[in-house]
Amino acid sequence: MPGIACGIIGLPNVGKSTLFNALTRADAKTENYPFCTIDPNVGVVEVPDERLNRINEVEKRPSAIPAIIEFVDIAGLVEGASKGEGRGNQFLENIHHADLVVHVVRAFDDPNVAHIRTDLDPLDDIRIINLELILADLETAERALERHQRKARGRDKDAERAVAVLEPIVEQLNNERPVRGLDLDPSVLATLDCRFLTAKPMIYVANVGEEDLPAMENAHVAAIRGLAEADGTVCLPVCARIEAELAELDEDEEQEFLDDLGLEEDSLARVIRLCYRHLGLLSFFTVGDKEVRAWTTRTGATAPEAGAVIHDDFRELFIRVEVIAFNDFAERGSRHAVREHGLMRIEGKEYIVQDGDILFFRIGR
Repeated sequence: MPGIACGIIGLPNVGKSTLFNALTRADAKTENYPFCTIDPNVGVVEVPDERLNRINEVEKRPSAIPAIIEFVDIAGLVEGASKGEGRGNQFLENIHHADLVVHVVRAFDDPNVAHIRTDLDPLDDIRIINLELILADLETAERALERHQRKARGRDKDAERAVAVLEPIVEQLNNERPVRGLDLDPSVLATLDCRFLTAKPMIYVANVGEEDLPAMENAHVAAIRGLAEADGTVCLPVCARIEAELAELDEDEEQEFLDDLGLEEDSLARVIRLCYRHLGLLSFFTVGDKEVRAWTTRTGATAPEAGAVIHDDFRELFIRVEVIAFNDFAERGSRHAVREHGLMRIEGKEYIVQDGDILFFRIGR
């Protein structure tokens, strides 16, 4: 499927670029002043999945290729961005290209790191960002509504349907609530030819200080979590500075550092998996002569739709698919043993692919 991108946003100096560097092991600028990131940094990240390693421990192919997801480090937004403040128009346009928004919120006190206010107030920081996105969407929605209302006066049926969708969207935005809160069918939104920033799924990342390890809890995190739950989303606490340090270590050193900090795993794996899940994605696996590979498809995809991620022929020339559930593979120890126990299934075009399926596609002309 096309590249999936997660846009990292937030106010200046909340730790966006530090988190991005840790996720992608890139070298984005992380200086202590606003607008350090002008052009968005883009990095491709592997999706951590122990199932891929488990499969290749048995199959012993030369390579094991994980699923991937993109992260985009978008420069810090400021109050007035919807009116062009702080290069706002460019930054908002960058958000348009993201499939999911990762909103990084500062949840640590450090007088040595500049911030837009003297007293830390994460909920007001969130309000500033979300309001700018809402105001940008409101301008888009009001223009579209006016355009379609003119056409609807001429009894244009398509325009009438668009007006019926846009009116509650404008009301929602006027109430300072995001479009995603209306739970509209994406296909309905697509007919409007409008790109709403607040229709995108969003998760919050609370960036804590080293003093909050290993629990990564404080009053700021609790407040952000409460707001996230009220908005129907989630909050994940991380310590971006520590994650950036971990990203520079080799595997053995990283584990030793985690043990010293009292952490079971780095938070980056949880961030990546959370983004993946929040986008409604799942992974399936294939075993070839030279590689074991994880592929990404959407939840609810049929076998031909999932096959198209590999090659269009797998959809166009689909005959059937052989399916092994990962849990059966793990329990029996090999694909051969799964077949011996009669647990491999032959499925047709209507089969809905499940997370962890090991698939072998049969195609023909």
